[in-house]
Amino acid sequence: MTDDEDTPTLVTCALPYANGKAHLGHLRTYIPGDTYTRALRKQGREVTFVSGSDMHGTPIVVNAEEQGREPEDLATEYHEYFEETFPRIDVEFDSYGNTHDDTNFRRTQEIVRALEDNGYVYEDEMMVAYDPEADRTLPDRYVKGTCPYCGEEGARGDECDECGRHLEPGDIEDPVSKITGAPAEYVEQTHRFFALSELRDFLSDFVDDLEGTSNARNQPKGWIEEGLQDWCITRDLDWGVPYPDDDGDTDLVLYVWVDAPIEYIASTEDWAERTGDGDEWERYWRDGSSEIVHVIGGDIIQHHCVFWPAMLHVAGYSTPDAVMASGLVKINDSAFSTSRGRAVWLDEDYLDEGFPADLIRYYIVSYTGFENDLNFSWSLFQERVNNELVDTFGNFVYRSALLAHDSFDGAPDGELEDEVSDEIGTAVDRFEDGVEAYNVKEVAEAGMALAGFGNEYIQRNEPWNLLDEDEDRAGDVLYNCLAVAKASALLLEPVMPSAAERVWAMLDEGDVHAATVDEAFEAVDGGLNEPEHLFEQVEDEKIETLEERLQERIGDEEEDEENGRDEEDGREDEDEKGGEEKAEEDGGAGGDEEAEEDEKREGEKAEEDETEETGGDEIPFDRFDELDIRVAQVESAEAVEDSDSLLLLNVDVGDGTRQVVAGLKGLHAPDELVGERVIVVTNLETATIFGYDSEAMLLAAGDDADLLTTAGVSEPGTRVK
Repeated sequence: MTDDEDTPTLVTCALPYANGKAHLGHLRTYIPGDTYTRALRKQGREVTFVSGSDMHGTPIVVNAEEQGREPEDLATEYHEYFEETFPRIDVEFDSYGNTHDDTNFRRTQEIVRALEDNGYVYEDEMMVAYDPEADRTLPDRYVKGTCPYCGEEGARGDECDECGRHLEPGDIEDPVSKITGAPAEYVEQTHRFFALSELRDFLSDFVDDLEGTSNARNQPKGWIEEGLQDWCITRDLDWGVPYPDDDGDTDLVLYVWVDAPIEYIASTEDWAERTGDGDEWERYWRDGSSEIVHVIGGDIIQHHCVFWPAMLHVAGYSTPDAVMASGLVKINDSAFSTSRGRAVWLDEDYLDEGFPADLIRYYIVSYTGFENDLNFSWSLFQERVNNELVDTFGNFVYRSALLAHDSFDGAPDGELEDEVSDEIGTAVDRFEDGVEAYNVKEVAEAGMALAGFGNEYIQRNEPWNLLDEDEDRAGDVLYNCLAVAKASALLLEPVMPSAAERVWAMLDEGDVHAATVDEAFEAVDGGLNEPEHLFEQVEDEKIETLEERLQERIGDEEEDEENGRDEEDGREDEDEKGGEEKAEEDGGAGGDEEAEEDEKREGEKAEEDETEETGGDEIPFDRFDELDIRVAQVESAEAVEDSDSLLLLNVDVGDGTRQVVAGLKGLHAPDELVGERVIVVTNLETATIFGYDSEAMLLAAGDDADLLTTAGVSEPGTRVK
């Protein structure tokens, strides 16, 4: 990120498919994207936040055909749904368009013509899947089969669900039609191609300079090193942006991943038109005087870090400066999957139950690092809300405001103590460091840690007892408490805007949304409005009801599968371009068994687990195959404070970075581990060790922790089989 606070920033969120209602997978990117945007504004930066609905592509066509509707009718319905739904979770775009509007059509065709004019588009024959029974070709999600890269049967049209690789038409092996279920054939068809292979040097430099999360850099590096294939940019469909063929010799439409990201530009154009300066969009996309940050799901890194910048570069547009790519979403430690019922739906499961937006916003942003997998369970949700929001932040603010309101009829006079001033300064620094590092979790923790200090401060000083003994001292304490309450609400506004607004209303401090971090040091002065509780406890009965609903849904879907229903129906797990994480059957993450919180027990446990000879009960191969064992690269390593044996590592596992707690201290120097390729198990349960979540298990041999690695140069994320 640029250090120049005068540089305007454009933040974009990946486009949801206008194909179904919102769920937890969508929120995984839109809430952090909104949080990041608000945090930038807290620094006084000029920010524009845009997105839009993706109304094209085969999933929408397939869904519309199943419902007997026109694609435009279906897509328009869901575009309007998302447009109305985002404000309900306090996600506020400056512009929210859609790919089927005139601005996007015009801009898309202009860019494709530029690609042609610059010599990067050519015509060629290619093999495409064809269903002889239906007598039609099978673009993208109309075909399924075996992935040519990983060999798994998770290939669906233009993407493999197992390894996440983009697939070109004709790549899928053993293709099957999703229309009739019959084996498909391959036939030749004329298409247009973008000469991506000629842009290797540009893309290599682009990725090296890219900021954001490490997965957005590391994955493209591997693909570029493997060698880039030219990219087919047309499809044999009736729905989409027509290929700009001035000669009229083709009726193909552009591949959805051509026009979808161009909506970022189109939406910026619409924003500029509405704000009164139609050319204002060009400072973001033409003259390089600003910065562009994309917030996406980890399943679409290839599209945003390879295809998209290549198109922009050739067409003469500005390329992204940073890409923030999320990890996967899991439900109760299992892969998120709408088709299998393992999903939490925004309307029926959350908003209709009366939960305010702040709760889910806090959970999503604070649970784990953005590029790590996010695990959701209703019990964890209840625990975070009750312990952190109700008992820490909410309780501290309410007690401070109520005592001051009732005892002093407003904010008492006082002086900011050095201890309090230092804590506020530390929180502000932590907040700003988080923004600069594209780390929204750190943004949330900065404000919550300050509230935690406030809770400890008021407990230690007991102003309710001081009111009878030393009223002046009680006033000083409450003066400092209100200062902390104000500052913590200000720093938490990007995460929980509605709660922050209520706090500032109680303190009569004006507009928290327009305030910047500088105001964190300004104490509360004047009257107070009637205090109110910020949050309500989430009761056990409600959690039990929601968990039962989830389990019933999973059971119903599993029963449907047993009865032969085809779960891969065009709508499966592809409701959103980048917000919903793919339902990869990787399962949960786990912690290093050598590192237990009680280190004495850790040594005893290791002795119990270790045997002097091989053997024991044999297990079937399919049980071994359930383990997701991967090559990983150590990104950072540091000692765990106050621990005799633990190191805290961040490792790149190909689709994101995992935090690992491992008993390597004294056996491996942290700085020597950085850059090492190691072997990890990624689908064990997350373990909390010495207060840290361990999201994978690092494999090592013997008492000296000889790290397992590879003899070759396998990239992070490569599966061990």
